Amino acid sequence: MTQSATTNRRIVLAARPQGAPAAADFRLEQAPMPVPGDGQVLLRTLYLSLDPYMRQLMDEVPPAYAPRVELGSHMVGGTVNRVVASRHPDFKAGDLVLGNAGWQDYALSDGSDLRQLGEMAQPSLALGGLGMPAFTAYVGLLDIGQPKPGDTVVVAAATGAVGAIVGQIAKLKGARVIGIAGGADKVAFAREQLGFDVALDRHDPQLAQKLAEAAPDGIDVYFENVGGAVFDAVLPLLNIGARVPVIGVIAQYNHNGALQGPDRLPAVMSAILQKRIRMQGLVILDHYETRFDDFARDMAAWVVDGKVKLFEDVLDGLHQAPQGLIGLLQGSNFGKVVVRVATS
Repeated sequence: MTQSATTNRRIVLAARPQGAPAAADFRLEQAPMPVPGDGQVLLRTLYLSLDPYMRQLMDEVPPAYAPRVELGSHMVGGTVNRVVASRHPDFKAGDLVLGNAGWQDYALSDGSDLRQLGEMAQPSLALGGLGMPAFTAYVGLLDIGQPKPGDTVVVAAATGAVGAIVGQIAKLKGARVIGIAGGADKVAFAREQLGFDVALDRHDPQLAQKLAEAAPDGIDVYFENVGGAVFDAVLPLLNIGARVPVIGVIAQYNHNGALQGPDRLPAVMSAILQKRIRMQGLVILDHYETRFDDFARDMAAWVVDGKVKLFEDVLDGLHQAPQGLIGLLQGSNFGKVVVRVATS
């Protein structure tokens, strides 16, 4: 079903997931077309971003940086939109904007969350390689990781929207890059398409041993976005003064209760103390005012010069969003996952 000029399709949260999200946790609804009031614009969604943080917002208790999605409310998410109608002085019909319309065809905005994009040959890149995930990679690696020539940088989820950019920027800074990804096809992709020096399979029962062999001089920077067994393999190899940017722990997102297994906290705290490790969390919303212009300038130049390659995993149709998020959390994607809701 394609977009209607009179009806708003939206995908709402039907139930809070018990563990991994399932199709039954979402519901497709139809609602009347919203009408803009004074100071508002009516947006039509062209592209929808799917990101791991969405899973956390589905829980009863959300992360500290964002409110939960209420039952019966549409799922949230970054979007590329076309302005359909405007009663706002800064926007006119036809403008292409970056917004937060979420999982629906149409939305209203007061303009405070919108950014003009101009005309782009590939507007979906504003959600990935030229947008939030790549910005996360840029700030996390350069401001917290601070790689130096000759450093060994390890990145988990290495073929995902963030990890693929982290590794490529680290290579630009003269580091040796080890990517950890899920499956033989992703391992090959990290080596052959992304140019990482080494790529390892996180499913390999000998991951810890192979990582130690791949990093004989230890690890200087570990870009953390997975947690779990990958972190367990990395921790003993961190060098004195290692830096660990933390942007997510996908391995834990589907746990509703206490995690099973041994208590890792004493080992982690001892390593932080003894090796003087700098481990710092990153919520990218904190950095748009101070760092986005630098990122936009640098990333645009790297892409034009062919120094950074951008990859998208595009799903067609709003109805694909639930399965797209489910697959993303299972690690089925290569690069940034976007839903093409409409074409113009």
